[in-house]
Order: sequence, then structure tokens, then C-alpha cells
Amino acid sequence: MKVICFFVLFFLAQPVLSQEDTLKGPDIVDRLFNTADKVVDMFSGKSWIFVPALTYAPETSLGFGIGALKYFRTREDGNLRPSTMPISLLYTLNRQVMFSTELDLWWNGNKDHLFAELELQDYPFRFYGIGNEIALPEGESYSSRMAQLKVNFQKRIAPGIFLGPQYVFRLDEVFDKEVGGLLDTGAVPGSNGQRSSGLGILLQYDTRDNIFQPGKGSYHQLSYLGFSRFFGSDYEFGQYRLDLRKYLNIFRSHVVAGQLWYSYTGGHAPFQQLAMMGGSDIMRGYFEGKYRDHMAMVYQMEYRLPVYRTLGLVFFGSTGTVAEKFSSLPSGRLRYGGGLGFRYRLMDDGLNFRLDIAFGDQTS
Repeated sequence: MKVICFFVLFFLAQPVLSQEDTLKGPDIVDRLFNTADKVVDMFSGKSWIFVPALTYAPETSLGFGIGALKYFRTREDGNLRPSTMPISLLYTLNRQVMFSTELDLWWNGNKDHLFAELELQDYPFRFYGIGNEIALPEGESYSSRMAQLKVNFQKRIAPGIFLGPQYVFRLDEVFDKEVGGLLDTGAVPGSNGQRSSGLGILLQYDTRDNIFQPGKGSYHQLSYLGFSRFFGSDYEFGQYRLDLRKYLNIFRSHVVAGQLWYSYTGGHAPFQQLAMMGGSDIMRGYFEGKYRDHMAMVYQMEYRLPVYRTLGLVFFGSTGTVAEKFSSLPSGRLRYGGGLGFRYRLMDDGLNFRLDIAFGDQTS
């Protein structure tokens, strides 16, 4: 999903310009940026930012809502990484309702890290089948109510190395399925709803110089989650994920970022928990969940450059595939995506508004 806060910000900025502003002072570009900064200040407190949200993605259509972000440090220490608590509520023209909130907390001199996320969705959606070749080109419509909680705690055990437990709980209610469709037959695991509860471990190597907009360093994660009836899960399966990211400052504030993302789900898993591509993070330009299977592998590159003051530009490209087993990944058809994005910096720490325009097998 792409949050088009950048345009909202400048739309709101126009009435703030007075007649005196139009006759004196810097040129029109500087006046717009100055006014935009004032609008950000209007919606911001000492540690809170409130913004109207306008979103668009093919899977959601146009969406409206509000977002809030609490930005703080647990102590007065400039070397301590900032903690955040974003909250968002959105409603789309596809009659989708989405609520999410997170807590990303750093303390004890960056030695301890807690991340928690809660998502609630009432979501008309489409199911295209399982595999790298689409079984249902038009997709089957269905509706889902979903609640998901993720929690992980990590302790620094060596410079840049963090280790700790993680837990995920997800509940899906599936209804309004197409009569006679693949989901309606009950042949697909999870087509009648599902409950997943899994416990695992997360190993992380993190040397980024900035957690919001890294200019250099690495961010690597290796995780495992085991879902079992012992933990209250309807299905028994395991999830393995490898996420490798590298950031290079090639000159001044120009940054090249690369990512290799691999996901494997083994065992008897519901379709909601299979590895998938698409959405706002993995393979932008592809409908989230259109391609899903037991395995997925994606490569992504991004080139970030400053444009003017707090405005930045991003060019990105990606390629990836899904497969039933590892031996099928090299021979699977690769899919490609790319696009460009705009970034408007809110704070010196690098927190941004974001707008991405991506192209894949669709435009988003």
C-alpha cells in the first residue's frame, strides 16, 4: 500500500500562504517548502505527529484515514536509537477497513529492543491460486476478517548482533466466497478460516547508521517460527526467513540499498501463511498475495538521492519468484518490477512521508 501523504501535505499547505508571502521572501519553491514545514509543525506536538492519510493500491482502491506517530527516546541520550509508536486507521472504496499499530522500543544503551505489532482488518480480497503460474487469472473474490499480533524481543549479545524470541498469533475468518470456487470447495487449507500460533527465534545483525533512512551499514535477519497445536494453532508448520540488506553511501547523500529476501514455509500451512510476493515492501508493483507458494525469493535494489531541502527521490527495481520446493526456484519464471518514489523528511533522524509509483504485472 502506498501512503500519499506527500500530496496531502502540499494540498493543505496552500491556504496557509498569505498575500504577503506571495509578494516577498524566497521564490515559490522555497515558499512551498517553508509552508509545508509549518503544516508539519501544526500537526505535530513535542513527540506526536498527526496526518491525514490518502492511499491507493490496486488491491484496495482509494483509501482515506488518519495516521499518528509517537516519536521518543526512553532517556535523554542522543546516542540512543529513537523509539516509535505509529497508529493508522484506513477505509477504502473497496469497503476495506484496516487498523494497525506498532511499538518499536529501544533502551539500555541500544542493548535491548522490543517490537510489537497489532493488525485488524475487515478485507474483501481476491485469491489467485498457489504457485508461480496463476491458476485463476481473474481471481476469486472472498472476504476476510483478520487479527494478527507479532512480538519479538532481542538482546545484544555482541557488537551489532541481537538474539531473542518471537511470537506470532493470527486469526482469519473467511466468508463471502464465490459459490463453486476453489475456496468454496474447502480444498485449500485455510479456506474456512484459520488460527495460527507460533513461537520461534530471531537472529539479527544490525550496523545501520540510521534506522529510518540508513546511509551505510547492514541489516540482516534470520528467523524461525514453529506453529503447533501445542501453542493453539489449527495447523502445524514451520516458517524460515532470511532477509539480507546492505546500504552503501556512494557520495554525499546518494545511497544504494540492496536486499535479498527468502521465505520458506514447510508442513501443512494455510494459504494465508504461505510465502508471497507483492505489496508495499516486497516486489512493489505486484498485487499482494497474487503469487504465493511454500517458497519465495526476491532481489531488490534502490537508489536514493536528495532533490531539494527535505525532498528526496528514489528509483527501485526488483525480481523474484515463488516455488513449491527449493529445487524449483532456479528454473521458475522470474517476475520483474520497478518504479520511483518521493520522500519528504519530517525529522532530522530521517523519518519520512513516502510515495511510491511502482510497475510490475500491474501499476500501483
